[in-house]
Amino acid sequence: MSVNYETTKDIPCEQLHQLFIAVGWSDGTETANMINNFNLPFLNSTVVVTAWADNNLVGCVRVLSDQMFRSVIYDLAVAPAFQNQGIGKELVRRCTGYYPDSEWLVGTTPKLAGYYEGMGFKTVEEVYLSIPSKWF
Repeated sequence: MSVNYETTKDIPCEQLHQLFIAVGWSDGTETANMINNFNLPFLNSTVVVTAWADNNLVGCVRVLSDQMFRSVIYDLAVAPAFQNQGIGKELVRRCTGYYPDSEWLVGTTPKLAGYYEGMGFKTVEEVYLSIPSKWF
C-alpha cells in the first residue's frame, strides 16, 4: 500500500484522535469538546507533515519553530500497522528540511532515544523543567 505525504495542518479531528488511541497516547475517554478540537495543537504549529494511505491518516508530526535558531518536534506518531516502514523517519526528514540550519530538539523517553539518535539527534545533559498541563 502506498503512503502519500502532505503538509496540511487541518487534520480531521476524529482521524487524529484514532491515531493517538492506536499509538497508546489516548485511552479514548476524551470529552466531545476535546475530540472536536483535537487538531488545535496542529493548527497552531509551525509545520505539520502527515502520512496517508487510502485517505486514512497513518502518521503525523508537528513542529514549533522560530524558523531560524530552534525547532522542536512534537507528536511523531505512526499507526502500528505502518511502523518499521520508514514513515516516521520520512516525516522527520521532511520537517527538518524546512529549517536545515536550525537546532532541532525532541523530547522522548529513554526507550525511544535510540530511534532519534539513528536520525542524527544527540542526547544532551541539560535540565528540562515543566509546568504540567491540566490535560495530563
